[in-house]
Amino acid sequence: MRYDLDDLRLFVHVVAEGSITAGAGLMHLSLPSASARVRALEGQAGVPLLIRERRGVRPTPAGTTLARHAREVLARTAQLDSAVASYTAARARPLVIVAGTSGLHRVVPEALATFLREYPEYDVTVSEQRTPQSLRMLAEGNADLGVVVDEQPTDLFTEFLTDDSLVVIGSADGILADRTAMTYAEAAEHPMVGLHPSTALRRWIDKAHGPHAPVPRYRTLAPNLHTVIALAAAGAGLAIVPRRTVDPALSQAGRQTPLLVLRPLRDAWATRRHLLCYSTRDPSPATKALARHLHLAAKPD
Repeated sequence: MRYDLDDLRLFVHVVAEGSITAGAGLMHLSLPSASARVRALEGQAGVPLLIRERRGVRPTPAGTTLARHAREVLARTAQLDSAVASYTAARARPLVIVAGTSGLHRVVPEALATFLREYPEYDVTVSEQRTPQSLRMLAEGNADLGVVVDEQPTDLFTEFLTDDSLVVIGSADGILADRTAMTYAEAAEHPMVGLHPSTALRRWIDKAHGPHAPVPRYRTLAPNLHTVIALAAAGAGLAIVPRRTVDPALSQAGRQTPLLVLRPLRDAWATRRHLLCYSTRDPSPATKALARHLHLAAKPD
């Protein structure tokens, strides 16, 4: 059987409104025309679809089934129209977001997943940068949004996004099991795993603890926080990571038999905040929408 989309749309309205007259009005059809279309649908189906009553209509079991599937067909058709239209419409300039290693581990990916799904007409370019470079790109108009560390004042418009304080992590049966906190100097006395020196977070840590701090022995260097955390949980060494990047399911708070423990880092520089920084005080609607998704992704678990 072949169905006309306008007939299906009319039938869905009729069922929802409980009236052929009301359904006809929503479709801008005359009552005789709408009635004829419904009768044609019933003829095509070979069974009654509506029960006509003095005060309106209600669907038969077959009509209920048809209406349910019609809604799905119409929704898919709307998605098809939107997808095809996205190729014919003029594409907007991609939004540019800059962030450090920590922000790119969780907050930015989660925000992008929901933003890109909700706004198929927009594209986003993501770049990993240290905070000074991010601020420079924002000030020069080469980025729209930045997830930056509040290590220095800025003339750009910023707002609090989330805590990004650092902790020391290690396997549950390792050196941290009997400790409540630790300094960076104490952590550096033990084998460690860390990020590559080229990553934004590693460069921030190397700069923050100063030139006179002990040089740690890195057993291995990883390209991302996910790998660093996995290696620390496996007992390869201690690691310095942002607290919020550690999956609660791995830690003492998240399971009866934890794979790793995390302890506060007592150094003052380990207390950090992530700020959301705008390139302008009058951002575009797309930039505002992306900022909203970043705030949602940054909410505490």
